[in-house]
Amino acid sequence: MRARLHWATVESRRPYFRDHYRVPLAAQYPVMFSDAETIAEGKVMNPTVFGCAIECTAAAPQRTTLRLRLILPDQIQSLPVEEAEVRWVQGNRMGLQFHKLERAADFRLHGFVWDRMVERLQAITPE
Repeated sequence: MRARLHWATVESRRPYFRDHYRVPLAAQYPVMFSDAETIAEGKVMNPTVFGCAIECTAAAPQRTTLRLRLILPDQIQSLPVEEAEVRWVQGNRMGLQFHKLERAADFRLHGFVWDRMVERLQAITPE
């Protein structure tokens, strides 16, 4: 009898590669997001300068375009993302790719990611 392969099994064995640094957050930060019909909130996970993952009660469908307001610990003011696309959905998590940010927000996001990279490097580098 021939064994049947399940796509989930094949997918889970795929090599895992990242082209850019993801910030592993000790705490999760709030995010508000909306599309043309819905406003919702969730928690930011693993942000990068190109996107992030969000944990929420109801994930938007793949390829949905969203607007975001990230609440990061570096400043009191939220970080606006004008346009982000839902690239994947797994249960109550969705992965977003940022497409449009204002220049100031982009600089701030790059600074936030860079600062976390430096902090992580200092934490793992012996003195």
